[in-house]
Amino acid sequence: MDEEYDVIILGTGLTECMLSGILAVEGKKVLHIDRNDFYGGECASVNLTQMYQRFRNGEQPPSELGRDRDYLIDLIPKFLMTGEGLIKVLVYTDVVRYLEFRAIATSMVYNGSKIYKVPSTPNEALTSSLVGMFQKVKARSFFEFLQSWQGTEAHHQGISMDGDTMDKVYEHFGLNEDTQEFVGHSMALHLDEGYKKRPARETCRRVIMYANSAARAMADGRNSPYIYPQYGLGDLPQAFARLSAVYAGTFMLATPVDEVVRDEAGTFVGVKSGGKTARARQVIGDPSYFTDSVRVTDRVIRAICILRAPIPKTDADSAQIILPQRQTGRKHDIYVTCLSSQQKICPAGFYVASISTIAETQGDPKEEIAAGIKLLGPIEQIFVSVSNVYEPVTDGTKDNVFISRSYDATSHFETVYDDVKDLYRRITGKDLVLQKRPKMEEDAAAAAS
Repeated sequence: MDEEYDVIILGTGLTECMLSGILAVEGKKVLHIDRNDFYGGECASVNLTQMYQRFRNGEQPPSELGRDRDYLIDLIPKFLMTGEGLIKVLVYTDVVRYLEFRAIATSMVYNGSKIYKVPSTPNEALTSSLVGMFQKVKARSFFEFLQSWQGTEAHHQGISMDGDTMDKVYEHFGLNEDTQEFVGHSMALHLDEGYKKRPARETCRRVIMYANSAARAMADGRNSPYIYPQYGLGDLPQAFARLSAVYAGTFMLATPVDEVVRDEAGTFVGVKSGGKTARARQVIGDPSYFTDSVRVTDRVIRAICILRAPIPKTDADSAQIILPQRQTGRKHDIYVTCLSSQQKICPAGFYVASISTIAETQGDPKEEIAAGIKLLGPIEQIFVSVSNVYEPVTDGTKDNVFISRSYDATSHFETVYDDVKDLYRRITGKDLVLQKRPKMEEDAAAAAS
C-alpha cells in the first residue's frame, strides 16, 4: 500500500465507483478503499439476514419469508430513467454490458385519494384527467414551447431560461396549481415547491428528459420511462468497479481507514491504514469518511416493506407511485416503489415496496409516511429508518479533499449524476464529456465478438 497514486477513493457507493471508473479510463492511477467487505456502501443491495442484522439487532428472519439468498433488497431504492445522465454514462463507458435491465411496469401519481397512471407523453397528458379541461389548451402551449426549445438557448419565446423563475413560466402560460403539480412533480420529479423560485432551465430540462424517456419507452412497448437492473442496484457500483479494474484501478475491500493524512497547511497527502500510508494528490470519499467536514442538510425517512401481493390497484410486478406534497398536506413528496421476483430481488410470491421522503418533524416517522403505507395493503414486514443527508462544507479545491453528497429521497438517479458532474469539474477543472477512448472501442469490439 506504500505507493503513490493520482487519486485515492474512499467508499464504494455509486458516486464513488462512477468516478473511479471514469478517472481510471482517463489514465489516472486509482486506489479505491472501502472499510466494508462489500460494494455499494449506503446504496448496497442486501439479503434478508443482512436486513435483520441492520434493522432488527441480528434477529433471525422468519422461515416463511423464503430463502435468504433469494433476496437482494436495496437500502436506498431508486429507478433509472432511460434518458437520464447515468444511462448515458453506462452507455459511453460500456458498463452497460455488465448489467441486465428490466422495465418498470407502471408509473402512477396520487391525486384526490386515488392513484392514476402518469401520462407517458405530452399528448397523453392532454387527455388525462390530471389536467383540467380548461387547462388543456394552455398546457398544450407550454409543451409546444418545450418541444421547440433546443435546450441550449438562453432565451426562448420571450422567456429567459436562466433569469426567469419557473413561477414566471407558469404564470406566462396560465397554468393553474393542478397543472403545475403535474408538471413539477409527476414529470420534473421535484421533491418540493422550492423549484418554482429557481431558474426555469432546470425544470424545463427535466420535463424534456421525462418526455423523451417516456416516448422511447412507448416505442419499445413499455408503459413507464423507468428501468431497473436485475439483481438489485448493488450491481451498479460493482459494474463501475469492474471498469476501473480493467484500466488498472486497485480495489481494497474490508480495509480500515485509520487516518486521512494532511500536511501542515491542511492539504491532503495520503491515507493511512494498518501502519502503511498510500499517497496521492487528491482524495474522493463519501461523507462517512469525513465527519468533521460535512454538514446535515436534511433527514430522509425510508421504509422497506415485504408484501405478499402487488400494491392494490396497480396489479403490476413493479411500480412507482408519486404522492405530491400538496395531496398529503406536507412540504415534500412521498415516493413509493415496488419490485418483485421479476427483477430477481425476492422470491416468487413476494414483493418489496419502499417508501421515502424528507422528514419534516421529530415525531414518529411512520406518521409522516402514513399516506404511502396506506397504499400498500397488508404488509408482512416493515423496516423503517431515518438517516441524515450530508453535504461537504467546502468544495475541496484548496485541500484536495472532495466529498460526495448523501443520497436523497428521490426515486431516480439524476441528482446522483449531478453530484458526479460537479465533483468531476472540481477535481479536474473541466466539464465531464462523455466520449469513448480507443481502448474502450477495442474492449467493446472484443466483448461483442
